[in-house]
Amino acid sequence: MKMTFRWYGEDDSVTLENIKQIPNVTGVVSAIYDIPVGEVWPIERIQELKKVIHNAGLELEVIESVPVHEDIKLKRNDYQRYIDNYKETIRNLAKCGIKCICYNFMPVFDWTRSSIDHQLADGSYALVYYKEEVDQLDPTKLSLPGWDASYSVEEVSELIEAYKIQGEEGLWENLQYFIEEILPVASACDVNMAIHPDDPPWSIFGIPRIITNEKNLDRFLNLYDDIHHGLTLCSGSLGCATFNDMPKLIRKYGAMKRIHFAHVRNVKLLADGSFEESAHYSSCGSLDMVELMKAYIETGFEGYIRPDHGRMIWGEKGKPGYGLYDRALGAMYLGGIIDALKGK
Repeated sequence: MKMTFRWYGEDDSVTLENIKQIPNVTGVVSAIYDIPVGEVWPIERIQELKKVIHNAGLELEVIESVPVHEDIKLKRNDYQRYIDNYKETIRNLAKCGIKCICYNFMPVFDWTRSSIDHQLADGSYALVYYKEEVDQLDPTKLSLPGWDASYSVEEVSELIEAYKIQGEEGLWENLQYFIEEILPVASACDVNMAIHPDDPPWSIFGIPRIITNEKNLDRFLNLYDDIHHGLTLCSGSLGCATFNDMPKLIRKYGAMKRIHFAHVRNVKLLADGSFEESAHYSSCGSLDMVELMKAYIETGFEGYIRPDHGRMIWGEKGKPGYGLYDRALGAMYLGGIIDALKGK
């Protein structure tokens, strides 16, 4: 497995020098964040990003992510132009040595939480999802990391209504069209496309979500028969629902060689269906991290892996979920599990 670490570019409070000092991390997962969604990523910009990372002694082989424009998800307006642009971005990334592209098909909002700085019992700060609080939120007035802040209140309201009208089956139809358009390009370029599951894996604010459970993951993979059509399997996103058995999912899709990217983190599940993001250490949450890593090893997974969201600890300030210290501890913990299971 190739241990990687997400980096948000030159403005990230976590520097490449910091990441380089984490012993078992060899690569960075990043993106170009100032190109408008739907526009082509120029080769020159990709090369610039790669050069900065390589000069720090790290690899860039995974992009997380190339966002999918809402027009594609709704199959309206300029959707075909945006799909054609997406194809060209795949080609450009391939020319620069990118092997894997992480993306998602979540309508309007990416990962959703009720708080990004909730203080846990140990004094650390974490992302949490308390159902009662989420139910009281007004989605048109929210701004959380991972959400596109470029939309006005009116635009968000219109998007939410459009997705409600479209429904789950409409979203499935548009995802299938998108996949059938881009996968021939990805396959020809030998780039793995790895969809990220919805986070959390259930409908929020009445908006449909479809990459949520085993049945739907099966349906997704059956949309296109090609090894390049695969998953970013996120234990935190899928694992925050009791209906998802993470070791089982890893073994199933790992055996099929359809896991291209692994996000590994722990979550503490609460009785009412809420959850708190916890330290990676197994006993801090509800997931057995040793069993998860055993499943990856038993299926021969040799792809990219990264510690996912971390808490803010030791007084650190930074992008919620993406500080240095707790994610570095997570990388070392996962690396230790891997070495122990392999008998090193």
